[in-house]
Amino acid sequence: MPSTIANAPDHSSQMDRIYRVQRHFYDLTRKFYLFGRDRLIRTMDIRPGMNVLEIGCGTARNLILLARKHPQARFYGLDASREMLATAQKKIDSRKLADRITLKYCLAEELDYKRTFELNEKFDAMFFSYSLSMIPTWRAALDAAFANVKPGHSIYSVDFWDQRELPAVFRKMLVWWLSLFHVHHRPELLEYMNELDTRGRCKLELTPLYRRYSYIARLAMQAS
Repeated sequence: MPSTIANAPDHSSQMDRIYRVQRHFYDLTRKFYLFGRDRLIRTMDIRPGMNVLEIGCGTARNLILLARKHPQARFYGLDASREMLATAQKKIDSRKLADRITLKYCLAEELDYKRTFELNEKFDAMFFSYSLSMIPTWRAALDAAFANVKPGHSIYSVDFWDQRELPAVFRKMLVWWLSLFHVHHRPELLEYMNELDTRGRCKLELTPLYRRYSYIARLAMQAS
């Protein structure tokens, strides 16, 4: 499917370059600074029979944990890096979860539940785990998520915040470190979420984590 967003193919190639080697030790290193992922997994409202999508699934680490926690739900993942998806599929196959986790290569802003995953209904829940801060077209990605989740259901995100309550030297070092991986704190992202709340498109619940190191956002969609 051709990209509809300028520079999106470049982003996909960039992700492959970054993760071609890193995918082999990604999970070992990210646990030291991607805080809040397990808390999100514990608190997401997932029920039997639900179809749940992770946008930017990486190595499928989160999807595997969720599939084990909720054996009667079905899980889906998309990613812009084919390199990461290759690692993710190997992990899923080795854990014998291929019948409950489906992966697709897709840019976040081009998600369509019918075309991408051949589903007849929109998703019951979606989540971003430290992926919106990496997606240059984050607004389009979030809009696509809104268009593909059922009314009355939720989109979740865990991501970096502004670290305002942490020492300034720590903030500077973190910003420098994350920039090496094309990760950026986006204050305009939370502003957009608040705007969507104000406009009545969703109800935003924001939970700060670790002195504003990161946050969990729940965007509860309005029922139709």
